[in-house]
Amino acid sequence: MATCNPLPEGKTVFLAIYAAVVAGIIFSTLVILSSVYTSSPAASAGDGGNGKPLHLAGTSLFSSSSPPSTSTPPPSPIVTRTPRLQREPLDMFTRAIWDVPVDSKMPDLKSFLLTKEMLKHHAKDNIIIVTFGNYAFLDFVLNWVKHLTDLNIFNILVGAMDNKLLEALYWKGIPVFDMGSKMVTVDVGWGSAKFHKMGREKVLLINALLPFGYELLMCDTDMVWLKLNLQMFSCTFFMSFCLEQNPLPYFARFPEADMLTSSDQIRPTTTDDSLEVWQDVTTAYNIGIFHWRPTDAAKRLAKEWKDILLSDDQKWDQAGFNDLVRHVLGPSLEGESGIFYAYDGTLKLGLLPASIFCSGHTYFVQAMPQQLKLEPYAVHTTFQFAGSDGKRHRLREAMLFYDQPAYYDTPGGFLSFKPGIPKSLLLDGPHTLQSHFSLVNYQLRQIRTALAVACLLNRTLVSEVSPIKKLNLTS
Repeated sequence: MATCNPLPEGKTVFLAIYAAVVAGIIFSTLVILSSVYTSSPAASAGDGGNGKPLHLAGTSLFSSSSPPSTSTPPPSPIVTRTPRLQREPLDMFTRAIWDVPVDSKMPDLKSFLLTKEMLKHHAKDNIIIVTFGNYAFLDFVLNWVKHLTDLNIFNILVGAMDNKLLEALYWKGIPVFDMGSKMVTVDVGWGSAKFHKMGREKVLLINALLPFGYELLMCDTDMVWLKLNLQMFSCTFFMSFCLEQNPLPYFARFPEADMLTSSDQIRPTTTDDSLEVWQDVTTAYNIGIFHWRPTDAAKRLAKEWKDILLSDDQKWDQAGFNDLVRHVLGPSLEGESGIFYAYDGTLKLGLLPASIFCSGHTYFVQAMPQQLKLEPYAVHTTFQFAGSDGKRHRLREAMLFYDQPAYYDTPGGFLSFKPGIPKSLLLDGPHTLQSHFSLVNYQLRQIRTALAVACLLNRTLVSEVSPIKKLNLTS
């Protein structure tokens, strides 16, 4: 076992200084973490009124109370507010996120229509962050909002495509508006006619939002915003904690861009946090995470995109976007910003690096941020089989999904096991079809044995292996 070498004689002064520094770091960290978990930053009406004391329950991420409505949606992350004297009741504009309504009656649906006044109350620094969905994605929406509020980001709005989701989010204290979509409340499935309808609703929403004059960060609900993980090592101690990783300053680094969009690129064209080298990106531009500025070029693109989709109900929204944007590619803007001209030759576009605005492949499969020693801002669960169930499972594996307590309260309890792979099977000998099957069968036998034990004990089997962690190799 490796140990730290003792200090040479005569170094007592250095030792005292070193101990003082270590103690200072620990004390500062505790103060920071204490402030994060006891209060949210001061805010005005422009940032949703979230400048109020905040206390997170330590025993459960979700509340057990049900809203006073006919439906009982999954519980939301538990966030309780410190009681305070109020001169007047807070409405859905001035109430903080996760502050549940005190009334027992649902407001008139007309009060949920998207208006400039609504955006004015929820935007901050002229930016609004928006996602949308139907009731089938309620848990994804709650997960999306929770990750943002954990980063102390509150300039959020959620578009409801059906009344059931609108009502559920209202009683959870989530800023929500009615998209008027009259969408079904079940999962529509990728590629279906209703899936294409959902894509058209996104484009209609972008066209509705841009004229209000706010910068728009449009997101799909199957992505999450990530915290910055910091680790501190010393000969005497190890510390690991999370800090805020606000993505908005990143977008502000490129003020000349009309749009910044993600992509399906799986080979990095840059090894730092700069934009992708657009000439080397050969995959589709992905519309799951993209930032719009309300410029004339962006508005023209949004309108033409809408017209194309409304004229062809079989056209996939992302395919239509790529067809338009790639009509003209280049040249680059002067300088080394990574911004280039696209669409009609006037739209200034930048491609977000897939190493930190990750797809499902670069984050879960390649672990590209770790490979490049970068801290990712977001992950979008693309490149995933099994639809929404597969995406939910992927996020759970990476501990990025907030579940209700019932998910962890299985009858009989759990049985966990940590599979291992002998180095000889993985590394030694020729790589043939037979050696491949030997490797697979070895792992299947482990799972079979663990399942047998779990069945005998009436427990649910879980594995300790995360897809983004190293393999447990045995000799």
